[in-house]
Amino acid sequence: MSYLDNIRTFVRVYELGSMSAAGRDLRVSPAVTSARISQLEEHLGVRLFQRTTRSLTPTEQGKSFYRGATEILEAVESAEAQIVNITDNPKGSLYVAAPLGVGRRLIAPKVPEFLAEYPEVSVRLRLTDRRVDLTTEGLDLAFFLGQPEDSNLRIRKIADVARVLCAAPEYIAQRGMPANGFDLVSQQHECLSLRFPGATEFQWLLSTEDGPKRFRVSGRYESDDGDVLTDWALAGHGIAMKPVFEITEHLRSGALVPVAVETPPEPIQMACLFTHRRRQDPKSRLFMDFMIGRIGTIIRDTGQP
Repeated sequence: MSYLDNIRTFVRVYELGSMSAAGRDLRVSPAVTSARISQLEEHLGVRLFQRTTRSLTPTEQGKSFYRGATEILEAVESAEAQIVNITDNPKGSLYVAAPLGVGRRLIAPKVPEFLAEYPEVSVRLRLTDRRVDLTTEGLDLAFFLGQPEDSNLRIRKIADVARVLCAAPEYIAQRGMPANGFDLVSQQHECLSLRFPGATEFQWLLSTEDGPKRFRVSGRYESDDGDVLTDWALAGHGIAMKPVFEITEHLRSGALVPVAVETPPEPIQMACLFTHRRRQDPKSRLFMDFMIGRIGTIIRDTGQP
């Protein structure tokens, strides 16, 4: 198994571009990572990386070996998956990413139930509202809201999620109740933005009599954490666009109320992403099936605002 460990380490170093990053991903020390690469280079009789104090660059031999190494690991994973399918005893670590709201409210509460059913599986759950890269971040699955940018990934749709524009009664008392998206723009309402580094503009896609239309709203508040926007909205600082399932309790209590109801937000797709190389992994498939069934039920029960 040591040779396979060396290959796995090489692949992660190649994909992450760093010995230390690969070590963290594989949960081994930088010294172990470096030793594995050195052992592999000695075995192959070639240098796989050009190393300097500031950079790590794959050689031509390293680039060539990477293609073969990924095929080797896929073949091993496929063979292991066939055995696991026969024994129905999945095991190993599962690396999963999800948006903060989805992860906290839908995924995390169900993880203990899944692990109780499959005691030899461990789940490493990473929550972030930014877009993730499955390959470079070593992820098996990523739940998401919206449309994926990478067409090379496989997608399993879960549901179309209803969204609502909402604000606290305090904000409405101060600024008035906007009837639609046109009011949001013309009256310069404080719109709370979920944005990430590199975004150049912010628009809300709303349903109008003429079909979906993008409204270039504005505001002084923005964050890459959706729960922060909810807190700001509850405090009366502006209008947020939120999936209904994330704020159901606040809508029921009246702490948040729908606004601009003449032009509600377009629903957003919730789905699960995985790479082609993960298609044979039974624990990934089992986790997807387990979560998709439960998430779909919650989304359908939540309904409209």
